[in-house]
Amino acid sequence: MLFSELFNKKIEMPAPSAALPGREVPIATADVHFVNGKPLHGPYPEGLKSVLFGMGCFWGAERLFWKIPGVYVTAVGFAGGYTPNPTYRETTTGLTGHTEVVRVVYDPAKVSFAALLKTFFEEHDPTQGMRQGNDVGTTYRSAIYVEDEADLEEAKAARAAYQAALDEAGRPARITTEIAQAGPFFFAEEEHQQYLAKNPGGYCGLRGTGVSCAL
Repeated sequence: MLFSELFNKKIEMPAPSAALPGREVPIATADVHFVNGKPLHGPYPEGLKSVLFGMGCFWGAERLFWKIPGVYVTAVGFAGGYTPNPTYRETTTGLTGHTEVVRVVYDPAKVSFAALLKTFFEEHDPTQGMRQGNDVGTTYRSAIYVEDEADLEEAKAARAAYQAALDEAGRPARITTEIAQAGPFFFAEEEHQQYLAKNPGGYCGLRGTGVSCAL
């Protein structure tokens, strides 16, 4: 296979029939958050909400959110694709359809969804399609997966507001962020959970546009 053909496959979503089969049993991962000791899998206190954010490599993205007051726990994994219980290596082939995401479980009485959306749009470049900086492939696409209709509409409104801000700033690129109701979330392996807390000098490819998001 030519290199160009392999590259093109990684930046195009696979057909469901071509996706890797995955497995019925979840892969092994951590039970508690490395930074705050809270349970990654729940149960979570009553009244908390969750959202999945795809911002490119999930290592740096997760660190952004676990530092926000009002965020109860974070975890990294995969969503938006077809393969059940994929491994990290399987997702990097581009043949699972998933994107790398951060699961953010938060207390809406302490931090608003709008504040989380502001962080999301300002801290990465949501106009790059199937990439984020030097990270290229379907697993690095920008995405927001929400748990209810109200959050869906708020996320769409935030996307429109940020597009207007980019336009006003003279940035003609169009936002490519995928916004949808959340489907299954699959936890990544333990080594990826809270990676930058375990490896403070590790890779973080997050780069924003420099344009503020007024929400």
